[in-house]
Amino acid sequence: PALRRLSHYLLAHYQKCTRPVRDWRTTTNVAIDLMVYAILSVDEKNQVLTTYIWYRQHWIDEFLKWDPARFDNLTQISLPVESIWVPDILINEFVDVGKSPHVPYVYVSHHGEVQNLKPIQVMTACSLDIYNFPFDVQNCSLTFTSWLHHIRDINLSLWRQPELVKFDRSVFMNQGEWELLYVLSHFQEFSVKSSDSYAEMKFYVVIRRRPLFYTVSLLLPSIFLMVMDIVGFYLPPHSGERVSFKITLLLGYSVFLIIVSDTLPATAVGTPLIGIYFVVCMALLVISLTETILIVRLVHKQDLQPHVPEWVKHLLLERATILLCIRDRKKFSQSRTQSLDISRQVENNDSTAKLTPYSCEDPRECGTMGGTRAALAFAGRTEGSAALHEVLRETTAIRQLLEKREEFRDVAREWLQVGYVLDVLLFRVYLAAVLAYSISLGTLWSVWRDA
Repeated sequence: PALRRLSHYLLAHYQKCTRPVRDWRTTTNVAIDLMVYAILSVDEKNQVLTTYIWYRQHWIDEFLKWDPARFDNLTQISLPVESIWVPDILINEFVDVGKSPHVPYVYVSHHGEVQNLKPIQVMTACSLDIYNFPFDVQNCSLTFTSWLHHIRDINLSLWRQPELVKFDRSVFMNQGEWELLYVLSHFQEFSVKSSDSYAEMKFYVVIRRRPLFYTVSLLLPSIFLMVMDIVGFYLPPHSGERVSFKITLLLGYSVFLIIVSDTLPATAVGTPLIGIYFVVCMALLVISLTETILIVRLVHKQDLQPHVPEWVKHLLLERATILLCIRDRKKFSQSRTQSLDISRQVENNDSTAKLTPYSCEDPRECGTMGGTRAALAFAGRTEGSAALHEVLRETTAIRQLLEKREEFRDVAREWLQVGYVLDVLLFRVYLAAVLAYSISLGTLWSVWRDA
């Protein structure tokens, strides 16, 4: 058969140990091509990228030519790859052989053109930058070069046009975590310590992570907890519920960080921005809890609490209320004055009632009872003087106690008013800090996403 005769004709006296050129000065030009099939894994800790590529190369073998008319017009034949000369093209970034399938044959045309087509699982070293995680874009290179032959023996070129290689995603499996953006190609020569130059062809595989999973599982829970922390400021500061609520949020956020710690990529050279984001959110929760403890301590009612200093009243109750557009301060002071007047009127009425224990509604009764009262008053003047003084002393003590209690209440109201104003001021500063941090972080991530 023609295939057997042609195979015997080509391989009978073939020497695969030497480069297939008749003149040793002739350079063997190897054209290579690459298509990315899948991104298998990205190991940030070990800085290793695992890809599956379709690799193609072809060259001219001057000893594998024939006349098709002599072999039943046969223009192409497959030969065992172990039987012919194959260029020693390797990838410089190789760190492991991987599990590439073995293709035992190559195609040879009657012009001597040899095509070696094979799929390769490539495990290469790559400098992975995870600072922008989960919106990161990685650029990993695959450098093809001859390990032994210099450029005068083996030269490299690109099989297809660079534009066709760049945007070729026809075979890419794009259902995983990573999506292929483009593949850049670049040819260059290099030499080691002024020795002979070597030809190398670089392919830059640019991939981008799909951030939806990490946004749902990492960013949204953290955002929800921060929103609940902001809502917690609407709880009354003089109650203890706000402190327990914020402690619960801080504990929940700590548990959340423990759960997601295995999801974040870890490297020895840097920390992703999302890790800094979590640390800042934890710091904001601690600051919020500290502010709440300060306000609760300030407005807590104490009997030995001193009066509010005048400079504090001037700054917080006058300047700060105007700056923060608080309109309830006048109502609060008016209600406090009215309560003081009412309490004093009640005390005056009580004391008057105690000092005049006998009263009558009818004037005639008062007239008939006048003489009797005078006689009784004269008779019991000596016995009632001591009791009257005791009653007056007790009434004075009760009045002093009520005035002291009202003074304590006034001091507590003043500190409560100062606490409310200071709470509003700190809340707005905290809210401005959270909004500024969120806007800056979102802007950075959106810029990196669109880059």
